[in-house]
Amino acid sequence: MSTSIFTTSIPEIDSVVDRLCQGQSLQKVWCQTPSAASMPQLVQLKEIMQRLRAIIFPGYFGASVSVRSVRYHLAANLDSVYRLLRDQIQCGFAFAEAISQQQSDEKERKERAESCTFALMEQLPEIRDLLAQDAQAGYEGDPAATSPGETIFCYPSMYAMFHHRIAHVLYQQNVPLIPRIISEMAHAETGIDIHPGASIGPSFFIDHGTGVVIGETSIVGSNCRLYQGVTLGALSFPKNADGTLTKGIARHPILGNHVTVYAGATILGRISIGDKSVIGGNVWVTEDVPPGAHIIQGRQ
Repeated sequence: MSTSIFTTSIPEIDSVVDRLCQGQSLQKVWCQTPSAASMPQLVQLKEIMQRLRAIIFPGYFGASVSVRSVRYHLAANLDSVYRLLRDQIQCGFAFAEAISQQQSDEKERKERAESCTFALMEQLPEIRDLLAQDAQAGYEGDPAATSPGETIFCYPSMYAMFHHRIAHVLYQQNVPLIPRIISEMAHAETGIDIHPGASIGPSFFIDHGTGVVIGETSIVGSNCRLYQGVTLGALSFPKNADGTLTKGIARHPILGNHVTVYAGATILGRISIGDKSVIGGNVWVTEDVPPGAHIIQGRQ
């Protein structure tokens, strides 16, 4: 490893620089992408998500939109989203290659990025429909909500699910890094931690939301409702022969349709929670639950 020679006027700082440049320290954390421009940019990703919100929910976010101008606004935003997202996905591929010390042709990366971007854009009508159902579920499930529009504009569940439904499509396209960044944007804002790999059905609502964790291989059916502090997690982590964790195995719960999980409940492992079941607050569940069951502390 070669580094350019530069010294400061303070010997103590030079000593720290020397130690930070040592290969044993530096190599563990250095991501050598082709250039700084190859790294994903949070500012660009935030703009992408803002524009997508204006596309999904016209009139709620971004410029005021009339019936006559809606097509113009959607087309302008989609054009910008395409260019910005394509470039950021390309950066995600470059990052993944740098981490794995592999290299592909830049043209190939760009073509893959374009394909993944178009795959997301083609699903935007379906994503909007899912989010409209989520908004309706929030309104119907919370007596404090005055309209579905209030849930769209104000509720952390909707903010988290908007990010998740976008990130999940990119995750399904095997886009590296970008889906996780998008999910963590919502996590930072709401305290709701949903891995982009989780599969969540329509009419989903998280009441309050803070502290909810939904793991990568979780499957949630339609018309499900969670309260704050719920965990859909893994019970154990199988290891390979060399002691490293086995990646990509199904290890999180499956929730059926019309399942309600109250505050603080912890559901762990690849277990099934049957349709129309109710899991009470602060319950620890590690075994299958039959349809229609009511699980509370101390008894079923």
